[in-house]
Amino acid sequence: MRSFVTILAAAVAFAGLTFAAPSAKLDKRSFVERNGVTYNVFEHAATGARIEFVNNSGICETTPGVKQYSGYLSVGTNMNMWFWFFEARQNPSTAPLAAWLNGGPGCSSMIGLFQENGPCKFNVGSSNTSPVNNTHSFNNYANMIYIDQPIGVGFSYGTNSVNSTETAAPYVWKLIQAFYSSFPEYKSRDFGLWSESYGGHYGPEFAKFFLDQNAANAGEKINIVALGVNNGWFDAQIQEPAYIAYSYNNSYKPMISQSQYNSYMSAFNSRCLPRLQACAKTGSNSDCSNAESACYSAVESPLISAADFDVYDVRSPSNDPEPPQNYVKYLQSSAVVKAIGAQSTYQECPDAPYNKFQSTGDGPRSFLDELSDVVSAGMTTLIWAGDADWICNWYGGYDVANAISYSGQSAFKAKTLAPYKVNGKEGGTFKTQGNLSFLRVYEAGHEVPYYQPELALQAFIQTMKKGPVAST
Repeated sequence: MRSFVTILAAAVAFAGLTFAAPSAKLDKRSFVERNGVTYNVFEHAATGARIEFVNNSGICETTPGVKQYSGYLSVGTNMNMWFWFFEARQNPSTAPLAAWLNGGPGCSSMIGLFQENGPCKFNVGSSNTSPVNNTHSFNNYANMIYIDQPIGVGFSYGTNSVNSTETAAPYVWKLIQAFYSSFPEYKSRDFGLWSESYGGHYGPEFAKFFLDQNAANAGEKINIVALGVNNGWFDAQIQEPAYIAYSYNNSYKPMISQSQYNSYMSAFNSRCLPRLQACAKTGSNSDCSNAESACYSAVESPLISAADFDVYDVRSPSNDPEPPQNYVKYLQSSAVVKAIGAQSTYQECPDAPYNKFQSTGDGPRSFLDELSDVVSAGMTTLIWAGDADWICNWYGGYDVANAISYSGQSAFKAKTLAPYKVNGKEGGTFKTQGNLSFLRVYEAGHEVPYYQPELALQAFIQTMKKGPVAST
C-alpha cells in the first residue's frame, strides 16, 4: 500500500489542496453525498484502498482560516482507521506534522483531542455541552493528526487483527503512508510522534518501526524527528516496584507506611518479579499473561484498594470529575457525528481491542530496547510525567529514562533534576543530555496537557524544534 491516491498535477485544487502528479494507473476521485453531508472520496486503482473525509466541518477548531479534515483512511481490507487533522494555526504551509495517539491499550485519541491538547476543550460541569477554544492547543505550532487505533477504537471500525503493540505498528505506518499520498504537501515535513500511558509501548515501537521502514526504503520516508511520551508504561520490571516507591514517598498524601512498603516489596520480589523474568526470557503469551496477573494481584490491586484515590490523580478521590467526560456525549450526538463524517458510534475505550492485547500478555513486555534504539538513532526524545499520576507515575518514568542505553547514558544518569520554568515560573524539574530529556511536571495528573497546558505546549514546541527542553 505504498500509494493510495494519485491526482492529476494540473487539476484544479480539490478540497483546498494541491495533489501529486499522475501515475500510469489513474485513481478515482469523487464526491459522495450522504444525509446532506458532502464527503471527499479517493480510491486507489491498484489496491482498492479508500480515503473518505469531510472538509472543514466547523467542529472543535473555530479559528478563522484554519483548515481541518476528518474521516477514514483504509489500512487494510475492511480496516477503516479514523483520523482527525487540524492545520497549524500559524504558518501551516511550513509547520511540522505531529501525530497524537492515546494509550489503553484500546483507547481513543479523541481523549487527547478534547481533554488535553486539541483545538478545543470542555470545562467541568454537566451544563457544559459544547467545547470552547483551547488557547494552548498543540496546533498553535504544528499540523496535528489524531488517530484512533487499533480498529474498533473510537470511531475506527471494521476488522481488527491487532493483538499487540508489535502488530499495531504496521497499520499506523500505513495510515501515515495513506495520509502522505492524499496530502502530499506534508511528505517532507518534520514529523513528531506523541503519546501517553500505553504510549510507553506504542511510542518506542512505532518510532522504531518507522525508522526501520525508512532504512528499507519502504513507502514514503517518514521524516520522524521527535518522540514524546508522557506518563508512559514502558517496562514492567522497572515500573512495578515504582508503584510501591511512589505510594510510600509521594508528596501529595501518605498512602502506605514503612511496614506496608516492606510488605509490598516482598510481594513484588517473590510473586511478581519471577513472572516478569519468565516473560522476558520466553516471550510466550502464557508467561507474559501470567506475569500481568501476578503483578496486578501482588502489587497494583492491593495498593489501589489501600485508599480512596484517583489512580490518574492522587490528589482527588476515585470519583474525580476531571478531566471532564462531557466530550463523550458530544461525540455521540447525531449532529456532531454527521458533521465530522463518522460512520460508527464513538467508543472511548471498548473492551474488545483491549482484550486482544490481554490475550498476548502485551502489557508486561518491555519496550526499553526499542526506546534505546530510537534515542541512539538521534531522535529528539522527551520522557515526561505529571507528578500526581499514580498509574504511570513519574518515579517509574524517571527510572526508565535513566535506564535508556545510548551514548549519553552515563552523563544523563549523573545529572540531577533542575527547575523547569515557564516565563520565569517553576513548573517542574528536568534534565537533558544530548537528544534525551526527562521532565517531571508539578501539579499534573496522568493527562499532563490538561493540568498544565502552557508548560505542555512549551515542552512540545521545544521538542518538535529538535532541541532539549529548557526553562524560559
